[in-house]
Amino acid sequence: MDLTHMFIPHLRKHQKSPFKAVMGNPTLEMINMAGGVPNPSTFPLLQIQAKVRTSSLNPEQDGILLLKHTQLNGSTESLNELLQYNDGRGMASYCCFLRQFTQTAHSPKYADWDVIASCGNTDSIAKAVSLFCQQGDRIIVEEYTFPGALSNLEFAKIKPVPVAMDTEGVVPEALDTLCTEWSGSSPLRAIYLIPTGQNPTGATMSLERRKAIYAAAQKHNLVIIEDDPYYFLQYGPMQERPGQLSAAEMKKQLLVPSLLSLDTDGRVIRLDSFSKILAPNLRCGWITAPQYMLDRLQILNESTILQPSGLTQGVISRMLNDVWGFKGWNDHLCALRADYAARRDLFVQLAREHLAGMATFTVPTSGMFLWMRIDLGAASNDPTAMPRLLEAMKKCGVMMAPGMPFNVGTGEASAPEPYLRAAFALANTDMFAPALTRLARAIASIRDSVLPDKQPATKPICTPSIQIAANGSN
Repeated sequence: MDLTHMFIPHLRKHQKSPFKAVMGNPTLEMINMAGGVPNPSTFPLLQIQAKVRTSSLNPEQDGILLLKHTQLNGSTESLNELLQYNDGRGMASYCCFLRQFTQTAHSPKYADWDVIASCGNTDSIAKAVSLFCQQGDRIIVEEYTFPGALSNLEFAKIKPVPVAMDTEGVVPEALDTLCTEWSGSSPLRAIYLIPTGQNPTGATMSLERRKAIYAAAQKHNLVIIEDDPYYFLQYGPMQERPGQLSAAEMKKQLLVPSLLSLDTDGRVIRLDSFSKILAPNLRCGWITAPQYMLDRLQILNESTILQPSGLTQGVISRMLNDVWGFKGWNDHLCALRADYAARRDLFVQLAREHLAGMATFTVPTSGMFLWMRIDLGAASNDPTAMPRLLEAMKKCGVMMAPGMPFNVGTGEASAPEPYLRAAFALANTDMFAPALTRLARAIASIRDSVLPDKQPATKPICTPSIQIAANGSN
């Protein structure tokens, strides 16, 4: 299905830059004096070497990643090629691996799909949204969602339209009702969602839920922007004993199929990132979509970032193609899933002990977040209670993200909702119990405190010796 008619007007006609349209692609036989391109002989980087864990299942084994300046590095480009200008598609070896990996992981059901390199999902969100929305338009989002996406929308002057969620994410009936009853000045063309380990709620859509969301998108002709950085951090139900599932056992667990894998129309733009599965500041990822959409995204890349760092792409390509291969990559992902499962199991177990009667939550099966509704007791109706709780938490030496920045529908006059997002990825596991003890103490201080118009309590809340960061950066 061709959705070109849904693009914003100036992207409906595919136009390369005037310079590239005139110059085309120089052949090896040509003496190329057209571009403002430096000679590789001036590049001071002659060789780059890094030590790489060859298998996450065997951390004692390490491999050497080597990039040389004038010769191919296995299937990866030479260092000179990686350091030179390139087009907005991405390095060939990098995209080749990710194309094969996407085929294996998702098996897209239509023929003309492909991948393009990205600078991670925050940049990808902005570009994907800009294909279909411009200033003054509306886009559907989950009622709680990634603040980075909301910042992108605010900057572009595109209004988010929240849709209700439950413990599995977007409610299909709510999405259908929203679209059916929509009477806004501009049509709803797209929905942005995080279907796995959702940020901030930790919700993961079941296969049945994903099918229902896709059916609603078909009914109302919506493009789905599938932001899925936590997809490969699925680890399943809670285990009785933390660390019970090994990386080898994780290989036996099947992942919930992605929305891309259900897509028969070519209406899903899938955003993947290495930020959560390799390292955040590599600033690399990939987008999967129909070819004609990627043609427009290439134009957007070339007018902004050109492409992600060729050096970073080369390091990742060399590691994935030549050091790890598909087996090593899969071993790494399974080891990550086992680590996150153990962290989740321990954190939830301790939360049940330390926050009994103070917080309720749904146990996540993916990702890195526990989304908690805090019971503030008699202070629940006090609009100052959550701000005071955050201050009490700081004094106690524990930090978690409040729910308000994630809430799409929160107005300035609304009282902050009693939600906290705890990220169990960064803090050492031996800090989990102290973090939850301090949170319990802070909650108790708000429950026991007098109202602001009465005499405040003078007893110190706590005297921490260290700060425990449990909120994450995204």
